[in-house]
Amino acid sequence: MPKLSPEISLAASPKLERGDIAALRDWIRANRVEEIECVTPDFAGIARGKVMPAAKFMREHEVRLPVSIFFASITGEYADVDHPELYSDGDLALVPDITTARAVPWAGDPSLQVIHDVVDRHGTPVPYAPREVLRRVLRAYEARGWTPVIAPELEFYLTKPNTDPDYPLEPPMGRSGRQSTGSQAFSLSQVDEFDTVIEHIYDYADAQGLEIDTIIQEAGAAQLEVNMLHGDAMTLADQVFLFKRLIREAALRCGSYATFMAKPMAGQPGSAMHIHQSVLDAEGRNIFSDPDGAPSDLFHAFIGGQQKHLPACSAIMAPYVNSYRRLVRYMSAPVNLEWGEDNRSTGLRAPRSSPEARRVENRMTGADANPYLAVAASLAAGWLGMTEGETPRPPVTGGAYHRDRDLPYSLLDAVTLLEASPSLIELIGTEFVGIYATLKRFEYDQFMTVISPWEREHLLLNV
Repeated sequence: MPKLSPEISLAASPKLERGDIAALRDWIRANRVEEIECVTPDFAGIARGKVMPAAKFMREHEVRLPVSIFFASITGEYADVDHPELYSDGDLALVPDITTARAVPWAGDPSLQVIHDVVDRHGTPVPYAPREVLRRVLRAYEARGWTPVIAPELEFYLTKPNTDPDYPLEPPMGRSGRQSTGSQAFSLSQVDEFDTVIEHIYDYADAQGLEIDTIIQEAGAAQLEVNMLHGDAMTLADQVFLFKRLIREAALRCGSYATFMAKPMAGQPGSAMHIHQSVLDAEGRNIFSDPDGAPSDLFHAFIGGQQKHLPACSAIMAPYVNSYRRLVRYMSAPVNLEWGEDNRSTGLRAPRSSPEARRVENRMTGADANPYLAVAASLAAGWLGMTEGETPRPPVTGGAYHRDRDLPYSLLDAVTLLEASPSLIELIGTEFVGIYATLKRFEYDQFMTVISPWEREHLLLNV
């Protein structure tokens, strides 16, 4: 089996308590760490930040970044958002969450990355920073004595290197020398085709202290899925954030790309980030089950809230024009928010489980979504359902693809729904929604400047 690549510079990551800067400094010295990556997620989930010598980080660990990191579109251009510092571009300060300190196993020198929170010049958390948006929703749960538990499932494709975006993506060559053709879900031999990449993923994850439940072959050509163990919502959102970079690095080390585009290849299934969700009370009991083990009223209300509010959340869970190419009938992705017991054709699935593990699987979220924002939106929809006493539609048996569509057809439709959802906006933050909606409209306008091959093929000589 392939061994850990020679680029790996640290064998493990520190395990630190929040606020224990002294312990982090001791670990840095003991492991002779040379560089610190200070990172924070932007709206796209891209790691923004600075790299500095470890000695500088230990002397003065405050890092500053301009506020414009939250005004940049996925192309790198800036949207004209309604913000007082749009043009002055003042600094925000990054505050390290040292519990997130992880080795950077692909770095040439011993390095550490630390996820940071974002505060303004007065030390107040920036309300539209993705981690703070999620924290805002988690505080709403905490006020009710509830604690959400989630388990993400992250799908992605491996592809040949694609240096010219005018050409379609192709699956890479496996160890057999042949390209995958898809339709081999759960095939162990297909997993073995890419065992070098998978071993790198396991090795990097082990070095970063990230636990993997399983890795499986999905239905698409060279499409894989990483399942994570259930746990705290912020911790798991951090892990998805870290895993995306880790998986890309593992693929690059093996001569291929890893992409989390929702629909990277025509004719193949899209890539999702399914989110399993349950909620515990103050005593650690699952509130989705009654004492006799039956589904509780709160379980049904949570589903009802997801059915009511997830269409508006589509702007966050399906954040790009490409995202809606995934949400089509009979392509392994939902088009509505019906729910059913162990039914994968519905947008909301209640997996077979014990009463203690009863949960709701949100199957609409794309792998392209920012994990902090997607988890925040999904949990917000469920919270609103439970606090407003929503009643779900009856569960579906059999296929649900043919039923009426609940989800918007496009990004613009989704943004309009989000802006027309006052209770959702109040929960996830008015300032966040204002900036986010402006950014998404700007990205859509940028997309509309591109002429596609379909237009040239069917319109050039026919209209």
